[in-house]
Amino acid sequence: MESSSKLPLHLCHVHKLSIFINRTHIFFHSIALVFLLYYRASFFFFQDTTKTKATTLAWLLVFVSEIVLSFEWLLSQSFRWRTVSRTAFPERLPGDDKLPGVDVFICTADPKKEPTVGVMNTVLSAMAMDYPPEKLHVYLSDDGGAAVTLKGMREAWRFAKWWLPFCRRYGIKCRAPEAYFSAEEEDVDFGGNEFIQDREDIKEKYEVFKKRVREKATVGDTRSRLGRDHPAVIEVIQETSSDDAIQENETKNMPLLVYVSREKRPSHPHYFKAGALNVLLRVSGVISNSPYILGLDCDMHCHDPSSARQAMCFHLDPKISPSLAFVQFPQKFHNISNNDIYDSQLRSGFWLLWQGFDGVGGPCVSGTGYYIKRLSLCSSSIHEDGDPDPMKLRQSFGPSNEFIKSLHQNNKPDMLIHRKKALLNEAQLLASCTFENGTKWGEEVGFMYGSVVEDVFTGFRLHCKGWISVYCNPPRPQFLGSGITNLDDFLVQGTRWTSGLVDVAISKFCPLIYGPLKTYTFVQSLCYAELALFPIFYFLPLWCFATIPQLCLLNGIPLYPEVSNSYFIVFSFVFLSSISKHLYEVLSTGFTFRHWINEQRIWMMKSVTSHLYGSVDAFMKKIGMREASFFPTDKVDDVDQLKRYNMGVFDFQTSILFLAPMAALVILNMASFAVGISRVIFLGELDKFFIQVFIPFYVILMNYPIVEGMLIRKDRGRIPPSVTLLSAVVSLIFYSLGSIIFM
Repeated sequence: MESSSKLPLHLCHVHKLSIFINRTHIFFHSIALVFLLYYRASFFFFQDTTKTKATTLAWLLVFVSEIVLSFEWLLSQSFRWRTVSRTAFPERLPGDDKLPGVDVFICTADPKKEPTVGVMNTVLSAMAMDYPPEKLHVYLSDDGGAAVTLKGMREAWRFAKWWLPFCRRYGIKCRAPEAYFSAEEEDVDFGGNEFIQDREDIKEKYEVFKKRVREKATVGDTRSRLGRDHPAVIEVIQETSSDDAIQENETKNMPLLVYVSREKRPSHPHYFKAGALNVLLRVSGVISNSPYILGLDCDMHCHDPSSARQAMCFHLDPKISPSLAFVQFPQKFHNISNNDIYDSQLRSGFWLLWQGFDGVGGPCVSGTGYYIKRLSLCSSSIHEDGDPDPMKLRQSFGPSNEFIKSLHQNNKPDMLIHRKKALLNEAQLLASCTFENGTKWGEEVGFMYGSVVEDVFTGFRLHCKGWISVYCNPPRPQFLGSGITNLDDFLVQGTRWTSGLVDVAISKFCPLIYGPLKTYTFVQSLCYAELALFPIFYFLPLWCFATIPQLCLLNGIPLYPEVSNSYFIVFSFVFLSSISKHLYEVLSTGFTFRHWINEQRIWMMKSVTSHLYGSVDAFMKKIGMREASFFPTDKVDDVDQLKRYNMGVFDFQTSILFLAPMAALVILNMASFAVGISRVIFLGELDKFFIQVFIPFYVILMNYPIVEGMLIRKDRGRIPPSVTLLSAVVSLIFYSLGSIIFM
């Protein structure tokens, strides 16, 4: 029998059928787009007695929108060019003594929006991973500097002495206690009175743990000091008393647990999450210095204890390891309803696009659930050889000699008692707000600054340096988080992400310009270009298509070929080709027709709100009219909003800045559809205006929840009558302007 050492640690499966379908669709859809754009362009070069300045302007706006949307579609096909999936075989890994160390980075910012009990569940799940405990080190970055988080860490350490042995003894899969005790089906493989008794004992201890943490949150400091002065606080969490009668060997089998709150001063920039991660990178370098790092959001617990071993199947493969920067796992969520009206699970990204990204050089860093090589973050190039000049190292990494020593991968910090205090003092320096002054942190080394989507930006820069990445999506989710369950958080998050992506698009690192000659493949640079530019390429055309055809219909101006015209087939083919391909992708990834409708609706909603505001925000930052800002998404569920979400009912309790544009556009489309129907009935103009009548009909159909929220619903989650009235006034202004322009 062949020994396991000779068997591959992982396999890559190329999806040949999907590639054939995708490329065939690209071919025929591209031909149709060429004919469509030719039809538009021909209007401007041929004499037409009906051509006026108003008609020409309307055609020009629609033509530009069709060009932009066609280019966006072309970029998006880069994700579909070569789709792959991967299988890891962790049972083939070498023994525990040969596995490398792993540092876990968990970031939190505000205990009011990110409850401490939930954060500690993530910490406990990371500590309980199926990995040698002496090679596992868990760091929590508390960017809020709240005392309750530090106290919660101490309580988590005490509870972990009971929780970790329980998980190891019975092979528990889900190692976040809250998720485990909420899922009784986890216990079906175990039996016997001993397990039942142990489980009840641990559950009682967990309830005591939660009570103690919440009491500290009640009487302690839960105030987030995001914008206040506070010094760096670094503490290696350890037992200070021996009142618990636990076996000594179980106590020793605990991963290192470290609390880090970096120094913050109003006069110094802190660069949000990227700044916090870079502090963890430096502090961990002088404490544990593991060659690999797991990045986790504070609400994304380890749902399967084997993720580190699965990641090592790629990192320890000699064929790809020298050039492999990170292994990315998908984000999946435990609180998503079957309907998922807000598309909170990000289906298209993690079920489809990232497989295509993987096939052309690897996906970007995706915020959480990635195992990244420390060396890739601490080198300016994959081809960096030899011993660099010490002066150059200090210019890049700062004045800490201890940290510069840690850059040599064979260096393991000496955490003996006589050295521990000195290293912690050094860590205080590394976490100071002035340490990065005059260095290349955030520019050439570490996590990249310049955008609130530091993950995408960092992944892009790594790929431009010659590194590759892989995407691993096992059947069982490796990490589970809390998805968004209300419209307000969804649109606010979408605005923040849009702002960060457009930051990259309008910087000197625009993937369309900077990437093609630097990334692993040309197609990979197109994937990054689509990520950075899609908000701009969506909000501009969709605002046009939601207003111009409707205003022209109200004023009797045709913009599309008549039904009897042969080009009607071209426009129909492009529309049907797009929506049928989207429907195929939804169904082929295991979702339903209802999900397809939800994604169509959410695409429209985000394009006219989040993508618009986020793009404007990015341009304002670029010209210095405002400063960058970051607010964590609220992880505290509102009971009424959660109930409506699970029922599949939209909750419109959000800003008027989001509601007014959506409602105004729906009202305008309702009015134009009514006028279009009257033209068809009384003037017999169905042949002339069929497409222009169909467009508002499709908009209304897909956005029926907005119509319902304005006119039918009476509950708290409806669109307020005042907003409906304001939106009607805005629609009337649109109509008046359209009548002036297109008359």
